[in-house]
This record gives sequence, structure tokens and C-alpha cells, in this order.
Amino acid sequence: MDMRIIKRFASCAAVIACTAFSSGAIAQAPQGYPAGPVSIIVPFVPGGATDALGRLLAQALNERWKTPVVVENKPGASGVIGTDYVAKAQPDGLTLLLGTQTALAVTPSLKSLSYNVKTDFTPISLLVTTPLLLLASDKIEAKSASALINDLKSNPEKYSYGTSGVGTSQHLTTLLFLDAIGAKALHVPYKGTGQFLVDLAGGQIDMAFDNLGTALGASKQDAIQALAITGSTRSPLAPEIPTLAESGIPNFEAVTWLGLLAPAGLSKPVVDYLNSEVVAVLNDPKFKEKLSAQGMTPRPMSSSQFREFIDAENIRFANVIKKNNVVVE
Repeated sequence: MDMRIIKRFASCAAVIACTAFSSGAIAQAPQGYPAGPVSIIVPFVPGGATDALGRLLAQALNERWKTPVVVENKPGASGVIGTDYVAKAQPDGLTLLLGTQTALAVTPSLKSLSYNVKTDFTPISLLVTTPLLLLASDKIEAKSASALINDLKSNPEKYSYGTSGVGTSQHLTTLLFLDAIGAKALHVPYKGTGQFLVDLAGGQIDMAFDNLGTALGASKQDAIQALAITGSTRSPLAPEIPTLAESGIPNFEAVTWLGLLAPAGLSKPVVDYLNSEVVAVLNDPKFKEKLSAQGMTPRPMSSSQFREFIDAENIRFANVIKKNNVVVE
């Protein structure tokens, strides 16, 4: 993500955090809302990071509202099935989407969808961002991110990289990285993260990006090096690992993100209420601790700021997909 964009949104979020919602006080709910149980649709199977965040948020809102807030998992098609379900739901605030970067900002540039990101959703707030970690096989000569960057520049197409598939965050982050340094590398797509991590440890591929939580565990193997983080700052989970910005790519940042959305047509009073409640949860110190333990950083925004953020992300990924002729079979 362009550092100017993230800094502008982070600044706005800081203003929000220091004003009305910093106390965590419960806002006045619109009359009649919520009129029944609230469902947060998680477009993936139980057990992953997206599901974990959904359950943390549901629990926090349940405690604030004393109203059932439940997670419903609707997996399939890299998040598209659950996303489409919410796009077609009633705009009553009782069905919410834990929206992913892939389904909202990447997939629209890769294939035709049954939903329109601009017209079928009401953004509530960005929730969290998560950096990725640059991993490398211990069998390559480079033992630091700066050394790998120099070698990539000097030896076009010498290296290979693994991902869990075309168009995934791992794939597009690698392309952003290679574009930033003007280099090329051979893409080796796998059917899952576990498979490419095995080959990375075995030296069959040279490097890979993966979400921080998974990658930190993998980097504890002697055969895999953790070279750099893609966030704008070092992670408290691994403060010894430098950022790519520190390693020779000024202002580089590429993070995955999750946000909360509702179907289009949700009334403004309910949008404002949901936003104030979600922001209050994200600013709660105990909730922040739970997020930090999973490598997530809270990024509260207003509804309009989140709309601008999604639009900017769509443009960014459309550009990298077009530049690199990324095509999903």
C-alpha cells in the first residue's frame, strides 16, 4: 500500500481514537436496532485468522449490546461465496460481512463477479491489517533482505518464489516487491501454503511471502530464513526482523486487511452506530492485546474513509495485475 495513503488513513484513525470513542462508551442505538440476532458472515472455514477475528469481534459486540452476535462461516471461491451472500442480504444491519482484501480489492480485477464492490455494500470500518514476512531458503547465498534485493537486481530470473496460487496475497505481494526493485523471478504456484513451505525448506524454491502468523512459525526451522517484514514498522512479535523499507525499498508497504461491511442501503443511523461501536472495540486496550498476539494491527476508520480505502486498493491491485498480466485459469 502507498505509504501516503496508509499514513493519511492512520492519521484520521488517530483523531477518531482520541475523540468520541476513546472511552469505549456505548453509543445510543437507533430505535429498534438490533431487532434480532446479528450475524457476522466469515467467508472462510472455521479456524483461520479471518474466523478468529470474526469471533473476537462478535464476542466483544455481544458483551456491549447484550444481544446475540454470531459468526456464520460461508466458505468458498476465495471468499467470494460469503461476500456475495451479504451483497444479497436485507440492509437491516442484522447481516454483516467480514470482508477480505482478496474478495473486495483483488478478485474484481481477475474475473467477473455476481456482486459489485462499489454499489452492493455499505462500508462500516476497516478492522485490521496484517503484514507479510519475506522468507528465503537457507540454501541461497543471500542472508539478508538487502543482499537478496541486490542479487535479484543483478541476476534477472535467477530466483523462484512460491505462493498458494495465482492472485493470492502472497503472489501479488511478491509482484509488488519485484516491481519495486525492477526484478523478475519464476512463479511456482502451489495448492496451499503448507506445500510451498515444505519446498522452501527443501530448497526447491528460493523465497516466498506469507502472512506473519504462519511465516514466523515456519522461520523457526533451520532451513528457512526470515528476512524482512512488509509492514511500515517492525512487528512487536519479531522486533529483530527489519522492514523492507529499512532493507533498501523506501516507503514500501504491503499488508493484508479485513474490514466490516453491510449490504447496500443500510440506513445512516445504523451505519453511524455500527461504526462507533466497532471503533470503540478496536480502541479497547484488551482487544488490541488479543489482536497483537495474532500479528494484527487495528485500523479504525469512518465509513467514508473505508470506502476511499477500498477504492484505492482496487486501483492498486488492478495496476499490478495489468502490469504483470496476471490471469486466473
